[in-house]
Amino acid sequence: MRRSLRRQIALLTSLPLLLALPFAQSQTAPAAASSVAPADIPASAGTAAAPASASSAGADQVDLDDIRNFSRVYEVVKQAYVEKVDNKTLMKAAITGMLSGLDPHSEYLDKDGLAQLNEDTTGQYSGLGIEVLQDGDSLRIVSPIDDTPASRAGIQAGDTIVKIDGTVINSENIDDMYAKLRGKPGSKIQLTIVHAKSDKLIDLNLVRETIAVSSVKVRELEPGYAYIRISQFQDDTGEDLDKKLGELIKKNGPQKGAVLDLRNNPGGLLTAAVAVSDDFLDSGVIVSTRGRLQDSNLSFSAHPGDLLNGAPMIVLTNNGTASAAEIVSGALKDNHRALLMGQRTFGKGVVQTVLPLDADHAVKITTARYYTPNGTSIQAEGIKPDIALADLTVKKADSPASLINSESDLPNHLANENKNASGDINDDGSADDAKLATGDYALSQALNVLKGIALGRAASSHR
Repeated sequence: MRRSLRRQIALLTSLPLLLALPFAQSQTAPAAASSVAPADIPASAGTAAAPASASSAGADQVDLDDIRNFSRVYEVVKQAYVEKVDNKTLMKAAITGMLSGLDPHSEYLDKDGLAQLNEDTTGQYSGLGIEVLQDGDSLRIVSPIDDTPASRAGIQAGDTIVKIDGTVINSENIDDMYAKLRGKPGSKIQLTIVHAKSDKLIDLNLVRETIAVSSVKVRELEPGYAYIRISQFQDDTGEDLDKKLGELIKKNGPQKGAVLDLRNNPGGLLTAAVAVSDDFLDSGVIVSTRGRLQDSNLSFSAHPGDLLNGAPMIVLTNNGTASAAEIVSGALKDNHRALLMGQRTFGKGVVQTVLPLDADHAVKITTARYYTPNGTSIQAEGIKPDIALADLTVKKADSPASLINSESDLPNHLANENKNASGDINDDGSADDAKLATGDYALSQALNVLKGIALGRAASSHR
């Protein structure tokens, strides 16, 4: 049931003028650098520049023959298409086709499209708080979100939904059943589920709520080494990162290094990407954009204040790292703040702006290209990692057990004269390393490189 990466990239695009939308929350971005002028961020919706009207487009006027051809095609479809098509459907299709023919990211948004875009960029929706995948003729729970109707009702990862409001889910109605999981806050729904390794049907009566999905997860891989996962760039991603990384540092102390995982991150708000980059930089350009409209020519620079105080960083990327995630990758790479490991990024180096037509319709159109701090466009090329890693899985080698692994296993060995010697010499950390490597090879390699950089810095400081 998950949308394809291409669909996510189309929806979760970098929107520098999203502040001008009625449904967007205001957000303070770093000041525009003086290197691109004039380039001020619109102060309010009323100050956003509008595109020039068709009549002011100069000599490139619409050819009358093209208008006649359009009218003829329109009439042919109305008269000869196998099924009757109303005018509203045809006009919407014409507009949609005009925009989709420009590039993969420009599109016409109706009321549902605007609502979906708002949901994606804010991370909020009305539902039950579960991630669901199609499993044959049923819906399987991937994971419930903490403190949501689903988690409070006892729904667990691996559970299967077999009925919704008494209707059995099958291959013919599964899409409609999936849609019913969403609804207005306060509306009721009944799920019939089966727990994993059980055949007992359980009826659960739930009430839908507004669900806030966090895009940031922070934890320690091992003492002193942080893991930061950003799944997409939403309105609150920068603020969420500040809070969660701050809490980790307050609890466990300053970190020796951090891995920033941007794999399969389809992008999001440009302002959020700038905020995240600024969290790890003290100075330097983060990103610049250039387009035909004056409001599209922007440059963002970092402010003093690195959350990690200069501790080494590794950024994990792959072919699914796109758009706003590539802005962060490029900013940290070009400013020599982090090493990139993994695979070449997706290569979406263009910016979309949402231009409202009325309260329920808008055009999302490509208005600019963006450039990394070095002035490089990554459009259709992506960012090459500093250290390439293939998409591999590893397993622990099958080796026969050995009775003798060290001097201490030999009979009549001399004891260590150090009375404070560690008791368990076999606990060298390799077991934990094997667990991480078999679960996530790229992350284990990133951690090893990170530890090497941190140890190298520590050795240099003691010379």
